[in-house]
Amino acid sequence: MLGFAAYLAWGLFPLYFPLLEPAGAVEILAHRVLWSLALVGLVLLVRNRSLRTLPRDRRPLRLLAAAAVLIAINWGVYIWGVNSHHVVETSLGYFVNPLVSVALGVVALGERLRPGQWAGVGLAAVGVVVLTVDSGRVPWIALVLAASFGTYGLVKKVVGVPAVEGLVVETAVLTPLALGYVVIGGLFGATTFTTRGAGHALLLVTAGVITAIPLLAFAGAAARVPLSRLGLMQYITPTMQFLIGVVVRHEPLPPGRLAGFVVVWVALALFTVDTAAHRRRQLALPVAEPV
Repeated sequence: MLGFAAYLAWGLFPLYFPLLEPAGAVEILAHRVLWSLALVGLVLLVRNRSLRTLPRDRRPLRLLAAAAVLIAINWGVYIWGVNSHHVVETSLGYFVNPLVSVALGVVALGERLRPGQWAGVGLAAVGVVVLTVDSGRVPWIALVLAASFGTYGLVKKVVGVPAVEGLVVETAVLTPLALGYVVIGGLFGATTFTTRGAGHALLLVTAGVITAIPLLAFAGAAARVPLSRLGLMQYITPTMQFLIGVVVRHEPLPPGRLAGFVVVWVALALFTVDTAAHRRRQLALPVAEPV
C-alpha cells in the first residue's frame, strides 16, 4: 500500500503543477526545495533523530551534493514540461528510466546484461529514434528526465544513506539558492508567492508535502516489499501521466508518436519478462546446506 500510494501520488503530479501557475518552473522548484526541507526536518524530530544522524564524511556529502543537483534538474525539467503542455513526453522519460538505469549499471558498475535485457534497451533506443523522426526533434525532455533520475538513483545506491537523512542533506544543499531566488524575486516582483493571495501561497507550500510524502512512502515500501515487485509497480506512474496527457490535457498523439511509444512499451515488456523469468530461476535454485 505504501508503494502504491507513492506511485499514485507521482502519477497525479500533472494535475497538481498547473494549479501553481502563474508561478514559473524555477519558483515552483524553489518552494518545493524549501518546504521539503521543513517537512523532512520535522520528520527527523518526530522520529527522535537529531542532526547528528546526518552523514558527516566528505565522500557521502559530495555524493549527496551531486544527487541534489541531479534531482533539481529532474524536478525543474519535469515541472516545466508539465506546465508547457508536454505531459506525454514527460511520461516517456519515466517509461524509459528503468532501461537507462540498467545501462548506467553496465557503464558505471560493470554489471552484465542478459540477451533479453540487451534486446529491451536496444528496442527502446529504436523507439526514441521513431519519436525523433516523427516530431522532427529529439525528445530531450524525456531523455533529460530519464538520464537525471537514473543517475540520481545510481548515486543514491552508491552513497547508501537512509532516505530521510539523504533528502535532508540534498534539500539543504539546494536551500541557499532556493531561498535566494524566492527572496530576491519577491523584492523585485518576479515571483508570485505574496502577490496571488493566500490560496496560491498555500498551494506553493504544499509543494513540499507532495514532494516529501511520496518519497517517504516509497522508502517505507522499499524496506518491506521485494524490489522485483516495486519494479513492476513503477510503471503505474508514467501510465497515469500518459493517460492524463492524452485524455485530460488533450495533447496530440499522432500515429507516428503512438508507434514510438508502442516500441518503447514492447521494449519494457521484453525487459520485464526477462527480469521476472531470471528471478524465478534464481529462486528455484537449491540452497546449499551448511556443513
